[in-house]
Amino acid sequence: MTRTIPVTKNDYIDVVFEDLTHDGAAVAKVEGYPLFVPNGLPGEKAKIKVIKANKGYGFGRLMELYEKSPYRVEVPNDEAHKYGGTQLSHINYEGQLKYKEIQVRQVLTRIGKLEDVKVHPILGMDNPWNYRNKAQVPVGVKDGKLVAGFFKPRSHEIVDTDESVIQLPEVNEAIQTIKEICIELNISAYDEENHKGVLRHIMARYGNQTGELMVVIVTRSLKIPNKEQLVEKIVARLPKVKSIVHNINSIRTNVILGEKTTVLWGNEVIYDYIGDVKFAISALSFYQVNPVQTKVLYDKALEYAGLSGDESVIDAYCGIGTISLFLAQKAKKVFGVEVVKEAIEDAKRNAELNGFTNAEFAVGEAEVVIPKWYKEGNRADVLIVDPPRKGCDEALLQTIIEMKPKKVVYVSCNPATLARDLRILEDGGYKTVEVQPVDMFPHTTHVECVSQLILK
Repeated sequence: MTRTIPVTKNDYIDVVFEDLTHDGAAVAKVEGYPLFVPNGLPGEKAKIKVIKANKGYGFGRLMELYEKSPYRVEVPNDEAHKYGGTQLSHINYEGQLKYKEIQVRQVLTRIGKLEDVKVHPILGMDNPWNYRNKAQVPVGVKDGKLVAGFFKPRSHEIVDTDESVIQLPEVNEAIQTIKEICIELNISAYDEENHKGVLRHIMARYGNQTGELMVVIVTRSLKIPNKEQLVEKIVARLPKVKSIVHNINSIRTNVILGEKTTVLWGNEVIYDYIGDVKFAISALSFYQVNPVQTKVLYDKALEYAGLSGDESVIDAYCGIGTISLFLAQKAKKVFGVEVVKEAIEDAKRNAELNGFTNAEFAVGEAEVVIPKWYKEGNRADVLIVDPPRKGCDEALLQTIIEMKPKKVVYVSCNPATLARDLRILEDGGYKTVEVQPVDMFPHTTHVECVSQLILK
């Protein structure tokens, strides 16, 4: 028997929000039928308008609040809050941390069937604003003028903005200054529709501990008009700049950076520290955007690894060696693997920069290289994984189960795939001892976790 949908498009309904989804939308139910509504909070009574009614679920728009959550805060009516990626900025920070911790506990139970795992209270920030050390801002044309800011959701329309509430002041200043200089020098903005114009993106990276700034000018064209004046003005107005880089992306694509990069002025890299470990960061390097919480995350990973100095460690998905080198401070030997060749070159350079002789790095897919190491007799006492959002490849999980390292430390940016992979490892002979959520990205829906597993 076909179930009747209890609502139709454009209905106005009074609801009570029951929960939040993983992307921050409130959930209301009408006769068991779920409606997802942005900007609502659990416990709130509201009037909503149904904007879409699918077979199994629908979407609504918040029209009026009758009763507000104690966690609700008023959000400034500006572009930085509307379009700046801060989906949870209408929730106070205490409420955000509570929501993220509940999310982790729920997925571990629902997806991973891990009901007896100890989940610690989430580790938040003392100051959850202006923490991002990197920005990549799209540039376009609106009403004949150069604009730079954020894309409106589900569109290619750029909203011109002066700052982001989650980026470091130095990053905001760099983006705004370069935008102003490009307008002064009549450097044309990229026209996506016609694939014309020069300036596509402005990127800024900042070393929190060193105070070094890098700016990257991404263009469609091989040449930048008034290049010498552009460099002169950037150096004059941004005294912290140590590197000015030109990246060329001449094809129609949503990918920000192209393959060709040249240094216009200064150094190829800037430097930063996580704890006592120094890192060289190029325009193309992956480097954590919240260095304060990265230190918190890595300290916990190091604690869970429990290194005494005699252990061999394998770091899957090692990137530029951030976790690898953090662990190399305590391990006998660390082997890192990463599919991106340039990242491995950065990792080797960072090992040399810090004088680590006990860290080796290889290019390749973790699920291919680590099984090869295993067959060659390279055993790990501790294995670290820090995969992308899709989680670990199944072949890698099976290799871990066969290799039987005494400990596995799983660093995750997606609680759902973490729960799935922990279940596989549990079924393969491991015990998940504890999970520590860390708030790496306040005011967004993202949450990181560090998990410790031991061989049963």
